[in-house]
Amino acid sequence: MFLLYSFLLTIAFVLLSPLLILRSGKYLAGFRQRLGFIPKFDSEDRPVIWLHCVSVGETQAARPLVTELKKELPDHKLVISTTTRTGQKLAKEVFADEADLVFYFPYDWRNTVRRSLRRIKPKVVLLMETEIWFNFIREAGKQEIKIAIVNGRLSERSAARYKWITNTFRRVFHYVDLAMVQTAADAKRFLAFAIRGTKVRVTGNLKFDQEFSPAETALTDELKTRFDLTGDVPLIIAASTHSPEEKWILEAFGKLWKESQTALPRLMLVPRHPERFAEVAASIKETGFSWVRRSEKPSARDKTSEVILLDSIGELRAAYPLADIVFVGGSLITHGGQNVLEPAGSGKAIVTGIHTMNFTAIIDEFLSKDALIQLPQLKETEIPAQLAQTFSTLLQNHKRRLQLGENALNVAEANRGATKKTVASIKTFFET
Repeated sequence: MFLLYSFLLTIAFVLLSPLLILRSGKYLAGFRQRLGFIPKFDSEDRPVIWLHCVSVGETQAARPLVTELKKELPDHKLVISTTTRTGQKLAKEVFADEADLVFYFPYDWRNTVRRSLRRIKPKVVLLMETEIWFNFIREAGKQEIKIAIVNGRLSERSAARYKWITNTFRRVFHYVDLAMVQTAADAKRFLAFAIRGTKVRVTGNLKFDQEFSPAETALTDELKTRFDLTGDVPLIIAASTHSPEEKWILEAFGKLWKESQTALPRLMLVPRHPERFAEVAASIKETGFSWVRRSEKPSARDKTSEVILLDSIGELRAAYPLADIVFVGGSLITHGGQNVLEPAGSGKAIVTGIHTMNFTAIIDEFLSKDALIQLPQLKETEIPAQLAQTFSTLLQNHKRRLQLGENALNVAEANRGATKKTVASIKTFFET
C-alpha cells in the first residue's frame, strides 16, 4: 500500500505540474526544501525537536506550545516546518527568537523524507492536529525517532474517509508513539484505528492557551489608530470567510444599514485564503460602500471607510479586541467552520452558521454555556436577512453582547492547561 501511495502521489504531482508552474509563487515556494534540501543546520550535539505545522492556523495554535517547550527544554534545539507559504511567513515572524530553523516540510516521498531526516536528525517529531503523512511517519518510525501527534483532532467526516483504508492507517499509526488529542471523542476515533489505549491521551486544545504577545498588542493599537476604531462606532468582524460567504455578509451589511435603529456599524472582512483577496475586493467594490484595504498605504479614507478588507497574514488575532461582534466563517457552507477560540479569548460576542462539524465538541460547549449564537439551517436566499437580523439584535442590546462575550471568555479560561499537559508528555521522550 505504501508503494501504491507513493505512485499515486507521483502521478498527482505530474498532472498538477502545469498548475504548479502557473502559480509558482504559491505552490513552488521553497521547492528545494520540499525536496529535502534543507538549509544547513547544526544541532551542536543537542537533542532536536521537529515541530510541524501546516499553515497559519496551526502555526498560531503552536505559539503557547513553542513558548513552553523553550521554557521546559532550554537545552534542546527546536526546528519548525510548515506546508504553506503563508504558514512559512508567519512562522518566521512569530518564532524568530525561538526556532533554530524554519523550513518547508518535504514532499511525502521516501527519498525526500529520508534526506530531510538526515539533515535534521530529530529526536522527536511533533505533528500538529491531523498531519498524517504516510512515508514521513513510517521512515521516522523506522529510524526510531519518537513521533507524537499534538493537539490532535479527527472529525467524524475525516474518520469516515479514513475507514476506506483502515489497514493502511493502522500500519501508519503503529509508528506513532503518542497521540495527544483535544477531546474524548477524538480519542475514540483514533482508537478505532487500533492505536493502543496507552498511546492516546486527552490533553485538551492548545488554542485555549493562546495569549497576546507585546507585538500583537502593539498591532491592535496600530489598527485602532489607523482605522479610528475607538468604539464610538460598532465594528463587525467577519473572520476566516470562504466563498460565497463574503457576498452574503455584504448583503446583510447593506440591509443593516438600511434598517438600522442604532449607530451604523463598520465591517471588517477577513477572507480565510490570501489568494481570494482580490476576488473579495471586487465584491466589496460592487456594493458601493466606501472601503479600504489594509495592504494599501495609510490614507484619510482609513478613518471613514465603511468596509475594511484585512488582506494581511497573521493579523486577525490582533483585530479581535476592537470588535463588537465577530462572525466566524466557513460555517455558512459545508466546509465545517473555523476557530471560535480566538475571539472567545478576547471576550467577544460570536456568531456562526450551522455548519461547524470541524469543531463539534467546542461549539457544543459554547452553546451549552450561552457563549455563542449559532444560526439555524437556512436556504441560501435566507442567509443575508437572518445575518442582518442577528447583527441588528446584538447591536441594539449592549447588555446581551457583553454577556455573550463574558460567557465566551469564561469558557476559554476554564479550558486552559493543554500546553502544560502536552509538554509534560513530550518530556518523557527524553527520559529514556
